[in-house]
Amino acid sequence: MLRIRRVLEEKKLLNLIARSSRTRWMSSSTEVMSFGDGSHGALGLPTSLIGHGMDAYEPTPVTGLPSDITLVSAGHYHSLAVTSHGQLWAWGRNHEVQLGRGLLNTRDTWNEPKRVEGLDQVQVTAAFASGVVSAAIGDDGSLWVWGRSKRGQLGLGKGITEASVPSKVEALEGEKIAKVSFGWGHALALTVDGKLFGWGYLADGRLGKMGGLVEASPLDSSMNVAKHEVITQSTLEVAERLVLEGMEKEMDMPIVWDPCSVEELKGVEVVDIACGLDHSLVLCRDGTLLSSGSNIYGQLGRANHDIGLFPVDISFPAAAIASGLGHSLAICRVKSSEGEGDATSIVSWGWNQSSQLGRPEPENVPMEVEGLAGETAILVSGGRAHSIAVTSKGEVWVWGCGRNGRLGLGSSCDEPEPVMLDSLEGCEVLQAVSGFDHNLILIAR
Repeated sequence: MLRIRRVLEEKKLLNLIARSSRTRWMSSSTEVMSFGDGSHGALGLPTSLIGHGMDAYEPTPVTGLPSDITLVSAGHYHSLAVTSHGQLWAWGRNHEVQLGRGLLNTRDTWNEPKRVEGLDQVQVTAAFASGVVSAAIGDDGSLWVWGRSKRGQLGLGKGITEASVPSKVEALEGEKIAKVSFGWGHALALTVDGKLFGWGYLADGRLGKMGGLVEASPLDSSMNVAKHEVITQSTLEVAERLVLEGMEKEMDMPIVWDPCSVEELKGVEVVDIACGLDHSLVLCRDGTLLSSGSNIYGQLGRANHDIGLFPVDISFPAAAIASGLGHSLAICRVKSSEGEGDATSIVSWGWNQSSQLGRPEPENVPMEVEGLAGETAILVSGGRAHSIAVTSKGEVWVWGCGRNGRLGLGSSCDEPEPVMLDSLEGCEVLQAVSGFDHNLILIAR
């Protein structure tokens, strides 16, 4: 009976999170707001409002977008928005043609939201992005990618490093893709029926033991040399030399150019994925949360340091996951403070230099963000050094690094614990996502 009750409670929690996602499609009129670092145009705000490349310290409406946006996505330095009619809009950094508008547009137009070219025959239902690549999912489950990546992040075949227009990932033909997540050089794709595919850069086992590779990144090895030493000028010189040598060695690391099934998880149903800069999180249907890749900041959340996908040492059942650059986040089911039933809370671990975990040490151990106790978290997202969450009340909470206004609180101050973004009080918040240093908020009007 206890097992049945637990399953039912977990399904209730998953349904709550799913309902929050479906709400995005029900709103007849929506508005996108942005705040944070504007140096790459990722805010989509006109220069007449904030100046060229300036920052926004509070949530500010993104003008020039249709009023039927159903979903937003943030790459490291650019932004994407999907409409109810299946159109995709993009703005922000375009050095790697990740906006899908070619390179003829000058940098002073990066901040202008425009439709992605080449998707006229595709009914887009979702979009995802890394620092250099963008991706769209069609209503038939097809995956389309564009941008530039030397590490195979496009997934278009051996040696293909650039796609100036959206190109279909033929290796996934026949699969219905539900979600994609990108790291710095690797990518994961989840299908509707729970299969997991990976491609791109292989170091540290961030794609599992794909192809039998279990080699650590030379950069991680170099960083570990000086991690626990007293920092002196000679130590810094040695560390710098080792990092440079590691970067050279990384050029020879194997790359998976086409999406391949993640071998360890064949036959296992996956329900969620999240890629940090160089680590991965995979949530399975049975509640097991796995991690792989670099553990330089403790972002894997496990004492087992073996290379590959292994369980996170987490004591709470996870329902959804997210990753920042070097930190990890999970929405988990926890005991209600009132003693009746279960509630949700956010558990964090990994890099905490700017308090992006929302709690004190230890960093490498998954622990609850106590500042959100009593709140029911339904969405969470991580940036370079900050985090953002949405609760069932429609409130937005932020914590971590406040530089460039990336917390939206009107200042550059860091916040060691979650703080409610009261400037959005009264708004019906449907979604909140973080890029490296900027954020997008989708609200119903």
